[in-house]
Amino acid sequence: VAVIGCCHGELDKIYETCSKIKPAIDLVLITGDFQSIRDEYDLSCMAVPDKYKNMGVFHEYHSGKKVSPILTIFVGGNHEASNYLRELYFGGWVAKNIYFLGFSAVVNVGGLTIGGISGIFNKSDYKKGYFETFPHDLRAAYHTREFEVIKLAKFNGKIDIFLSHDWPQGIEHCGDTNDLLRRKPYFKNDIENGNLGSPLNKYLCEHLKPKYWFSSHLHVKFNAVINHSDGNTTNFLALDKVLPYRKFIHIVDYPSVGEMKLKINLEWINILRKTMKLMPLGNQNVEFSSLCNENELKENEYDGDLNPIDFEEHPSIAKFCSKFDISFPLNSINIY
Repeated sequence: VAVIGCCHGELDKIYETCSKIKPAIDLVLITGDFQSIRDEYDLSCMAVPDKYKNMGVFHEYHSGKKVSPILTIFVGGNHEASNYLRELYFGGWVAKNIYFLGFSAVVNVGGLTIGGISGIFNKSDYKKGYFETFPHDLRAAYHTREFEVIKLAKFNGKIDIFLSHDWPQGIEHCGDTNDLLRRKPYFKNDIENGNLGSPLNKYLCEHLKPKYWFSSHLHVKFNAVINHSDGNTTNFLALDKVLPYRKFIHIVDYPSVGEMKLKINLEWINILRKTMKLMPLGNQNVEFSSLCNENELKENEYDGDLNPIDFEEHPSIAKFCSKFDISFPLNSINIY
């Protein structure tokens, strides 16, 4: 398994790097800033200064001109075609062999259980509902909502690998903080004030206790070990962005116990069936106490197939919701 830091649209470079690694890479995991830009409109929906806007090469994979040689899964960061990822809220194929994990999700691949959450933390927006329209609300669109955290916190299974863009808050104290500050001295104030990383991701790490947690965002390689109170440990690694001579790739040797085919996790589907009807809308803070009452969330268990919807040039959330019998209140809002 090859884990990649901030992609910044450099798919060709990623696959070229992976092609030189032996034994062959079976799975690529990308920790955000993927930049799935299909056209100029998608480019206008990415929150970066104009001088950094670049079409990149993803559109060649989306059109089929190029095909990813390795199954690739990614989470969203803070430099994304946010309009396109909103169309794939639950996750989905953005090109042949390239899968967006969704705003939050758990999937199974080759015997691995992989979870993830997209976006970055913002203290002003994390309790809000979903309200963004494009291309007007580009910043708030990538701010992680507490609703996603609550859904993931309901997952009781074992997670092998968890992906996020943002670091878990306080993770710097579980590794070599002095070395981190030597390389990134401007982190000093955030570390002293407890503002480095996401408190939402800290909560998820403590609750889910994945074996591995991978992030990027801060453009530095940093490793740490979290020792949980129950004796479990989480190995954390942040990676740099995809540039020459930067530490943007890490290989995990994980024995496969099945074919490298992606399926949505059954427990996750049942969590969505129980919670999505309560998805908050609007630009106001929301309290989620009702989501904590399982007695209000009784649903029949899903017993159909767990394959994601096939790749479509224009993705339809409605097909996903119909297949898995999931409510999606956001459909009532025109995002354009």
